[in-house]
Amino acid sequence: MTITERARKKAEKLDRLGELSAARDEERGVSLWQEAFRRLRRNPAAIVGTVVLGLFLLVAIVGPFFVPYAPTDTIGIREGLVKSGQGIIPGPSGDHWFGFDHQGRDEFSRLVVGARQTLLVGVVSTLIGLAIGALVGGVAGAAAGLGGRWGRWIDTALMRVVDMMLALPSLLLAVSIAALLGASLTTVMIAVGVVSVPVFARLLRGSMIAQANSDYVLAATSLGVRRSKIAIGHVLPNSLAPVIVQATLTLATAIIEAAALSFLGLGNPDTAIPEWGVMLADAQPYLGIRPALAIYPAVAIIITALGFTLLGEAMREALDPKLRK
Repeated sequence: MTITERARKKAEKLDRLGELSAARDEERGVSLWQEAFRRLRRNPAAIVGTVVLGLFLLVAIVGPFFVPYAPTDTIGIREGLVKSGQGIIPGPSGDHWFGFDHQGRDEFSRLVVGARQTLLVGVVSTLIGLAIGALVGGVAGAAAGLGGRWGRWIDTALMRVVDMMLALPSLLLAVSIAALLGASLTTVMIAVGVVSVPVFARLLRGSMIAQANSDYVLAATSLGVRRSKIAIGHVLPNSLAPVIVQATLTLATAIIEAAALSFLGLGNPDTAIPEWGVMLADAQPYLGIRPALAIYPAVAIIITALGFTLLGEAMREALDPKLRK
């Protein structure tokens, strides 16, 4: 399969998801969000995802204020417990639950503080992708659905740019952007955010085009309401459901991709600041001595990404009539 065919199939899938998610279930006389919340409360995956994310947010926001040691304190070396050059890195103990890292720093404290950095990168990068993608997708969707011939030209031009971005593997595109901008935490946020732009743009465009064919749009048009007002005041708000669901799923992807960039040395160059991807990279030379130094941050990344994925998939099923059971 060529890159062009892969990009076309990915774009068609995103368009179809946007159209399906834009549908409304009005049989019971309740709003879409009320029905979705009712379904989420009965979905075990949504409950597990919510619990995992609740714990992650609690650790990331509150945890750093209660860690037993400063994440940069080399207490293990100062007390003569850690001698990484001689292959001595003590494991868990009563005072140090996860032991020390290779520089004698408390591993548990660094893991807790690193959760905040991971949350920051995931949220900011997702917001960057959501903002730019919503702008591009909103303009393209409004132009295609309500803009006439000129609008279709605008939509075509914007979507060809989006298709070119979709044709590139997301991680490769993120690595390329990070390499061009230089290693920093801001670079990671921008790189991961740009990668998610075409996904948000395609979803919102497809959803808005589906909404543009609704009866209420036809009625508003026949009453003489301006098309710009219809697009911004009615079509756009009713098209945001799939985008919100995708934002939840993108958070999981953003955390993994940010950790990958940090692991490759494209993240924050100051390794004293704990971040799960950086902790993974620092643990590589000591896998033979203390493999747990890599296991702890890896498990944390996996569980956090799983929580976002479970909740996002549950929201997608609850909001998509074609996927409801």
